[in-house]
Amino acid sequence: MAESPALPVTLDRESATPLAVQLAEELRAAAGDGRLRSGDRLPSTRALAAQLDVSRTVTAAAYEQLHAEGWIAGRHGSGTYITTEPPGSLRAKPRRPRSDVIAADAVDLTPGSPWAGGIDRSAWRRAWRGAADIAPLSRPQRAGLPAYRAIVAEHLLRHRGLRVSGEFDDGGEGESVLATGGTTAAVSELAAAVLRRGDTVAVEEPGYQRAVHTLRAAGLRVVPAYVDADGLLLDALPAATKLIYCSPAHQYPLGRRMSAGRRVELVERARREGWLVVEDDYDGELRYDVAPLPLLAALAPDVVVHLGTTSKILTPTLGTGWMVAPPSVVTAVLEHRDRCGTSPAAAGQLVLVELARNGDLGRHLRKLRRELSERRALLVDALEAAAIPMIGDDAGAHLVVPLDSAEAERALIDEGLRRGLLLDGLARHHSGRASWFGIALGYAACSRDQLRAAIPVLAELFARSIGSAVSPSG
Repeated sequence: MAESPALPVTLDRESATPLAVQLAEELRAAAGDGRLRSGDRLPSTRALAAQLDVSRTVTAAAYEQLHAEGWIAGRHGSGTYITTEPPGSLRAKPRRPRSDVIAADAVDLTPGSPWAGGIDRSAWRRAWRGAADIAPLSRPQRAGLPAYRAIVAEHLLRHRGLRVSGEFDDGGEGESVLATGGTTAAVSELAAAVLRRGDTVAVEEPGYQRAVHTLRAAGLRVVPAYVDADGLLLDALPAATKLIYCSPAHQYPLGRRMSAGRRVELVERARREGWLVVEDDYDGELRYDVAPLPLLAALAPDVVVHLGTTSKILTPTLGTGWMVAPPSVVTAVLEHRDRCGTSPAAAGQLVLVELARNGDLGRHLRKLRRELSERRALLVDALEAAAIPMIGDDAGAHLVVPLDSAEAERALIDEGLRRGLLLDGLARHHSGRASWFGIALGYAACSRDQLRAAIPVLAELFARSIGSAVSPSG
């Protein structure tokens, strides 16, 4: 008989959430993200109660709930096992097909990709030549290159209205801006530098699953922070929450902004309850209706860590990003880098510095906003003409077409791939059972000609899917 796996469970005895509910949530999440797999044998309720030092009533209640939901099943004389994941679970959700198995001519309409084709190649070559003229470093720059951090400070002031100060010396002490390897790399550093294993952190649901997996890999307990049309819903968060990860400028993947009221509520609660708020400024530079919205970091620099990246406004090739954080967080991250001997790679920083010095970064951002605004208008006009519903602000590089079910989402993604369109669904962006379904349509990675050719196919697919959902049966 196969042995039961060690269960990835952390219970918070100080939380107001009952232990049985916590246990069910932990096992559900583990089954959903693959840490527990279909066919894995679970400990008996008695053995698990002993392992967790809780009453058997707690484990029995959790198992009963999961059995009712279809996550587990008992086999007579054998034990209790994880079942094949029910519809809506993470592993049953449609996932983006791997790039190495996609047809070479498939049109990429997934969100989160930049308009790399719009980078001026002459400017690109000029920046790399300029970066190559810089003498090789003789020692690592833990905080990032001073010139890079100065460029980031100027970028944030000019394009995001955030004023940061500092001399940007080699050490980074006393500064608020650090170079990073990108958003996910920064999340990993924050988890290691300012949190402890077992701490409770909250991530938007649906939200950025790479952040979820990064935080869980650090031994943290991740709970969902549900969102609605105005942003985060804070009332259901556990009292023991230490950190909240959110994307207030253009929520990923729903494409909405956090309302002013929710922003104020979030920072007031953070100050009152000791939360650290991580602001992922996803698509923050890309608004087409009004000026970019003010940052949480400008509203509450004492409790907000602001994260940005060049991967969405330029290209992942540079592998660079930035963190603006309170002094205590900056110090903790620098100490972590010293202990681990890590530093953000300098090559991409040098290239960005050259792009900015030559004025090419500003020119690219202006061109990027104009191009994506026009692409969005093409897509919105066509979908509105076909009476296809949409959600999302007039901003960023994607919008969302909602659907009624996971089955409709999977069917549309599969049909799109057969028609040469690479699409992404909302279901895979949940860490627990999916509650939002639809297609997150990106319009940056493809060419404009590809987008024009894809729009009639998209309208047809959406009209068919939505029509079948509302048509009477029989």
